[in-house]
Amino acid sequence: MTADDVLHFWFQQCRPWQWFRRRDSFDALVSDRFGALVERALAGDLQEWADRPSSALALVLLLDQFSRQIWREEARAFSGDQQALAVALMGLQQGWVAAEPQRPRRQFWLMPLLHSEEEGVVAKAIPLLEQWADAATADVARRNLMQLQRFSRYPQRNAALGRSSSRAEVLFLEG
Repeated sequence: MTADDVLHFWFQQCRPWQWFRRRDSFDALVSDRFGALVERALAGDLQEWADRPSSALALVLLLDQFSRQIWREEARAFSGDQQALAVALMGLQQGWVAAEPQRPRRQFWLMPLLHSEEEGVVAKAIPLLEQWADAATADVARRNLMQLQRFSRYPQRNAALGRSSSRAEVLFLEG
């Protein structure tokens, strides 16, 4: 399995609606096809993929998106977040995000910033998403930032991560 296989699957074989809607059948497909590769990425076995723009983007997808599909509602869904963020920040620094001509690819380059539970990282993501993705994704980042400012974390992750929810978080999740 190669980085090109990851990119072809995500950007050619999948439809955009599949990226953000929960479907058990799609999660199972991602797990069956790419589960072993995600495990290798998490173990650091694919670090050489970070050396080139296209394979680095594939690495971000494995660590940030595919992990969420494979381990939905489990702590492991977020296990690649720090690695994905490091690769995404490197992609920004190297100019790879700016050089990417396709908006959906730029969006997924930036998703690890949007997924971060660090206020400063999410705040940094907003203008980048406005510039290189779209207003709707920037709005998601704004909502994420508001959650972080209010709770210092994403309450919707509490159950998966074994964190106790405050009363304010419970009310937020119920509302």
